[in-house]
Amino acid sequence: MTDAPPTTGLHHVTNICTDMDETVAFYEDALGWYTVKRTQNYDDPGTPHYYFSSTPTGEPGTTVTYFEYPGSQGAPGPGASHHFAFGVEDEETLREWRDHLREQGVRVSEVKDRTYFKSIYFSDPDGLVFELATEGPGFTRDEEEPGSEEIDPFEEGYEK
Repeated sequence: MTDAPPTTGLHHVTNICTDMDETVAFYEDALGWYTVKRTQNYDDPGTPHYYFSSTPTGEPGTTVTYFEYPGSQGAPGPGASHHFAFGVEDEETLREWRDHLREQGVRVSEVKDRTYFKSIYFSDPDGLVFELATEGPGFTRDEEEPGSEEIDPFEEGYEK
């Protein structure tokens, strides 16, 4: 452990989209989230910067933001995000989310057992991968051999 000052946890995540209208529809309609702020990228004036939150007031830790760059195309690799995950209470809630997302026309994986939690995977309109994960059993459970229970989240593909 270093002598680094403490943090309070994850504040927000910022991503890039190609069409803000599609991204707004995804967050509001498919996820039921709130658009809590519409502004511009202060480092690139004129570029839309929208804030989406799972709560109406957008507290830190509940917020995802997007810059809109039409025509941009990213690829997974160093310096890029692979996916990000949001928590749900339990497997029953996870299955309710899976069914809800399918009703919204979102392609979503089956429930996957990730050793430390169970989860589902789906993508936003630009292909950014989301995960919804249960709280338990938690990261205190160790594998017999590290990495021995690693599973590709997309090995079975999406079910609609």
